Amino acid sequence: MEKIFEKIGSYNLLNNMLPGSVFVYLLKGFVGIDILQKDVVNNLFLFYFIGMIISRIGSLVVEPICKKVKFVVYANYGAFLEACKTDLKIDALSEINNTYRTFFAGILTILGIWGYKKIGEYIPLLMNILPFVVVIFLLCLFAFSYRKQTSYIRSRVEKQMKTGK
Repeated sequence: MEKIFEKIGSYNLLNNMLPGSVFVYLLKGFVGIDILQKDVVNNLFLFYFIGMIISRIGSLVVEPICKKVKFVVYANYGAFLEACKTDLKIDALSEINNTYRTFFAGILTILGIWGYKKIGEYIPLLMNILPFVVVIFLLCLFAFSYRKQTSYIRSRVEKQMKTGK
């Protein structure tokens, strides 16, 4: 178990495991949905996966909305990469920033699930199609996450090609 935590790294612990575990407990406490598993290992995988989903919601939904309404203003990505070379603390600050965004997304997701459940009490069809809705949502979420990550990688490669470093 210790070796697993060593390989995961602080980013994944802060942005996946911790928010995922908090989400699972809030889901049970506030919405009445208990998805906890019987053993620790399965719960760790559950927390990681749920945290990854919430992190992606933060990246693909919360971040663009916050940028659009100017709640947050980001530095230019190229400038960010350059600044990281001279100020090593920026990476750590960015990691913490992403953790806040993930918790924000998690709380919004809890509210969304609570709302879906409440509406489902009046429209039972919504509860009947829930598995389909979840699968389609996850399919879209990870497809757009893949596209966004590929864009970041391409951007970094192109920057390297221009600077020759």
